[in-house]
Amino acid sequence: MEMSREVDLGKEPVGRLLMTLAVPAITSQLVNALYNMVDRMYIGHIPETGAAALTGVGVCFPLIMIISAFASLIGQGGAPRASIYMGKQDKETAEKILGNCFATLLVIAVALTGLTLAFQRPLLLLFGASENTIGYAVEYMSIYAVGTVFVQLTLGMNMFISAQGFSRISMLTVVIGAVTNIVLDPVFIFLFDMGVAGAALATVLSQALSAVWAVRFLCGKRTVLRLRKENFRVRRGILMPCIGLGVAPFVMQSTESILVLCFNSSLLKYGGDLAVGAMTILSSIMQFAMLPLQGFTQGGQPIISFNYGAGDMKRVRRAFQLQTACCLIYAFVLWAAVELFPGLFVAIFTNDPQLAQITKWALRIYMACVVLMGIQISCQQSFIALGNSRISAFLAIFRKIIVLIPLIYILPAFMGDKVFAVFLAEPIADAAAVTATSLMFYREFRRLMRR
Repeated sequence: MEMSREVDLGKEPVGRLLMTLAVPAITSQLVNALYNMVDRMYIGHIPETGAAALTGVGVCFPLIMIISAFASLIGQGGAPRASIYMGKQDKETAEKILGNCFATLLVIAVALTGLTLAFQRPLLLLFGASENTIGYAVEYMSIYAVGTVFVQLTLGMNMFISAQGFSRISMLTVVIGAVTNIVLDPVFIFLFDMGVAGAALATVLSQALSAVWAVRFLCGKRTVLRLRKENFRVRRGILMPCIGLGVAPFVMQSTESILVLCFNSSLLKYGGDLAVGAMTILSSIMQFAMLPLQGFTQGGQPIISFNYGAGDMKRVRRAFQLQTACCLIYAFVLWAAVELFPGLFVAIFTNDPQLAQITKWALRIYMACVVLMGIQISCQQSFIALGNSRISAFLAIFRKIIVLIPLIYILPAFMGDKVFAVFLAEPIADAAAVTATSLMFYREFRRLMRR
């Protein structure tokens, strides 16, 4: 029995299509986040050195996020363009995009591997490693860097599987890696007594298995777009529009580490270690809570891109409306839960009374405008689905670089409660970003409809 089938992006009811594609995408996002958390749990329970090892591995994650961002640059930039050309019935160009993106991911992987191995120590110290933890961080990162090619291919190529409507195959790419990692972690860490190196090796092997699964599918008979050697020659006219479109997700992901540094430096100055600890919990809750929104838009992207390419703006509008409605409903439920029961979320991460107390009131402030993020994410990702690289890139930079980071440093200068002011920067930036995004999307969508 087949595990997946190709959905008809141009004919099936839009509502059913969105659910068919979004549910596996949401599952993938949650499973991926969950197995990263399980990874840390195993490391934290290493006898005697668990706490230092966990901290050492923790400072690797900003660097890992930057490495993953390059896969988003190519994959999230190329996949919507491939969907658009599929809608135009131009399969040849769509396959050229797939082949060019595959070859580019390989080149990027080689470059990132070399740069990471050469500069990992100063980078890890920059991200917060100390003399007590740098050894664990370097041990983990040295092995992880060797598997960069698998990370790039897994994340980048899986987006092309989703873009064709193979939602279950895309989900299995993530699940296969997650299950393998969860099984191998205790074997390598405890049974073989490899410690942090074992955790890194388990991650590399699980990513390798996922990469083989994704590439094998794209070389097989069931895929619509197939990897062909003749398309591996990179052409500027094919690749550059993909990179232009991928700038927005690249900026969104790669700047997370910069954002963490800005928040932590400001909070450390005004509130000490306790405020930094609260921020760690807030960012973890926010990142995990946003995953379903990303899943909804990942499910909507192939529908919007394909039908935009086919010129069926009625289906494009319907897909956007349903996607936005789902995102808004989820964001409202999340906002209500956080504002009414902040203690439930905080208790997942800490039982320390002092840390819990500051985190509960900080969470209410930090996520005060999360209800609006349903509109923000739906519109911003739809710009990418419609192939509008300039506006999507601007909006990614606008919220974080232009608004949020300056506010982190400006607000404390004008408010008495400095820690409150730092946390307040997030909802103000959210409100500003939603206003700008909504206005720009309304204007752009009307222009597309007229054209």
